[in-house]
Amino acid sequence: MQRRLHSLVLALLASILCANAQAQDYPSRYIRVIVGPGPDIVARLFGPKITDTLGQQVVVEPRPGAGGTIAAQAVANSPPDGYNLLLASASYTINTALGQSPLDLAKDFAPVGLVVTVPFVLVVHPSVPAKTLAELIAYAKANPGKLNYASSGIGTPPHLAGEMFKSMAGVDIVHVPFREANSALNAVVSGATQMMFSIASTAQSQIAGGTVRGIAVTSRQATPLAPGLPPIAEAGLAGFEVIGWNGVVAPPRTPEPVIAKLAGALAAGLDDGDLRQKLTTAGYEPAQKNTPRQFGAFLAADTAKWADLVAKTNMKAN
Repeated sequence: MQRRLHSLVLALLASILCANAQAQDYPSRYIRVIVGPGPDIVARLFGPKITDTLGQQVVVEPRPGAGGTIAAQAVANSPPDGYNLLLASASYTINTALGQSPLDLAKDFAPVGLVVTVPFVLVVHPSVPAKTLAELIAYAKANPGKLNYASSGIGTPPHLAGEMFKSMAGVDIVHVPFREANSALNAVVSGATQMMFSIASTAQSQIAGGTVRGIAVTSRQATPLAPGLPPIAEAGLAGFEVIGWNGVVAPPRTPEPVIAKLAGALAAGLDDGDLRQKLTTAGYEPAQKNTPRQFGAFLAADTAKWADLVAKTNMKAN
């Protein structure tokens, strides 16, 4: 028994020493960031800062398809050495809640850090006689089933924002999914649908042009990406929050010292005023600096939030 315990202790010490040695040498070659659903601009903007901090080139590799499963599995199955990372998004936690993904970001990856968030704006066609959230809810209740809300597809954040709005406001509105966000917003501009939750940066030009009316934002706080609009949570639906986001995760069992180096590089990026300005210009809100543990808690909470909504609304992916 003592010999077996001695062997286990030696094996554990060897593992720790190996991990420490690996971290000291890391990185010794290029780092690949794989991107699943959505644009890869966040990875490309952060890449040079990671290179400056860690001294190795960052290669961004888009792998769209299968709702992000292809990209996620590529990283999950990679060696846990910090050289293959996933730029994750809200699509992953939503797909887990909908039972559409074999992988769970909160359980099957090593979190590194949250880097940006993306607020949405509730917009309506000008023909809708509502200028505030309270007026919109009152109008929807007085006209059940007559308001159609567009989205960029089933299971996307704008779709779930609509379902959360229906549930919390107690209104009957009809979902009309489109293949992508621009088509959905164009449907509201034309009046084919009456409302949607649009990415703030995309909606802003239409709001400024008067083709749609902005009602409120989906983040808990007001956002400079949609100036003058109140948060839905403050305008009548307490606790309402729907945000898009991007964060970095690594393969499971990646050594903590390697994760710490990567997290430090992301933190350096979030400290860089020039990078923050570029992210804002691109329509993203830079995240507050956060630790891998904090990002892990965020992933678990986001997944639980969507799972709760799916259960309450009996939502189906198809």
